[in-house]
Amino acid sequence: MRKQLLGLLVATCFALPALAALQAGDKAPQFTAPASHAGKTLTYSLKRELAKGPVVVYFYPSAYTGGCDLQAHTFAVNSDKFTAAGASIVGVSLDSIKRLNDFSADPNFCAGKFPTASDADGSIAKSYGVDVHQLPPNVKPKDVRGVEIGHGFADRITFVVTPDGKVASTIGGRGVAPDKNVEQALAAVQHLAAKQ
Repeated sequence: MRKQLLGLLVATCFALPALAALQAGDKAPQFTAPASHAGKTLTYSLKRELAKGPVVVYFYPSAYTGGCDLQAHTFAVNSDKFTAAGASIVGVSLDSIKRLNDFSADPNFCAGKFPTASDADGSIAKSYGVDVHQLPPNVKPKDVRGVEIGHGFADRITFVVTPDGKVASTIGGRGVAPDKNVEQALAAVQHLAAKQ
């Protein structure tokens, strides 16, 4: 019962639209953060990646949770299509680097196809206008592996950022399923590529 209640609480938090999120035409904040790619720790720089082409910056609540697992898997399966459209992908969550090293290498999820950045204090999410939710101290959710999560959750919202540092598309909010979020992001980068 407690798991069902927690699941409902968490799902409700993430179903709400991010009303203050950056929108098309807004300047995307640059960030540098510790990240993991294929289980290896690195320093991720949005500025460096934008020099190569558009970047899909996707915020998600937590590694090893149902919707986030589906979203990461869907990005991984479609990563070649994003590359073909000239875009790269970065996931951003409040997960620790240790959790992200596991998640980024996991063949069922990120599968080493793209980096995941640690926004441990939620400052990157907040700079994009993405809401960050802290659970009450007495609520200690566990992930699908049975490991305590131990951090806040950012809303699930995705930004397609163009090389000039502007937001081209914002995808998220009520009613956008994790796999549909990826489909919409792919359509946005393919649209950008077609305009080139």
